[in-house]
Amino acid sequence: MNTRQDTVSPVQADAALGQIAVALPGATAVFRRLKLDYCCGGQISLRQAAANKGLNLDDLVAELAALQRSDAQPAAQDAGTLIDHILTRYHEVHRVQLPELVAMARRVEAVHRDHPAVPAGLAALLAHMEEELLSHMAKEEQVLFPMLKAGGNPFVVHPIGMMRAEHVDHGLALDRLAELTRDLTPPEDACTTWRALYAGINQLRDDLINHIHLENNVLFPMFDTAATTCGPTACACGG
Repeated sequence: MNTRQDTVSPVQADAALGQIAVALPGATAVFRRLKLDYCCGGQISLRQAAANKGLNLDDLVAELAALQRSDAQPAAQDAGTLIDHILTRYHEVHRVQLPELVAMARRVEAVHRDHPAVPAGLAALLAHMEEELLSHMAKEEQVLFPMLKAGGNPFVVHPIGMMRAEHVDHGLALDRLAELTRDLTPPEDACTTWRALYAGINQLRDDLINHIHLENNVLFPMFDTAATTCGPTACACGG
């Protein structure tokens, strides 16, 4: 299973905007909100860009640093602690990730529509994934997770089974993402936005795989006696 490192590195004020946009998924949303040109003007440093716009550099660095997230699991393995971790580390993050990825995909498809490697249909796929994930997470937050936090009951295996089935669908969507993007490999002449888009999708893929793993292999087996190990044909974890 491919995962990012549990350690994070500090945001460098002298790094170029374009470099940060590609290396730090989510930074593009910050740059767009602040009208910092990370694509065509991405060669200037974060420090210089902040000075040009009259922005507080420390505040900007802190906002970008907050985008760096660890994959470390909580030390306590009780259901309540694990659910709270899933909600904050994955549910909240997916809700931020996907709208930005959809917006970037639409831009790349429009600007580079004549490029032979353009990922035609990528924005539509990401929008569909967002819709499906929002529905899935709402079911967990409103129905399943409260049941699990209350200790579960003999009938909880049924919503757990439904969530596992939907995890399979999420895995198939990740496979389709890989197909559309040549396994997240931008062409050599890709612009910064295109590269940042694929870096962001890579983060989404890693996050979703880890999210599914925690639920299928750690949380759900606490409540169903017939839990099976997640295999490559059963979900997106690939392990």
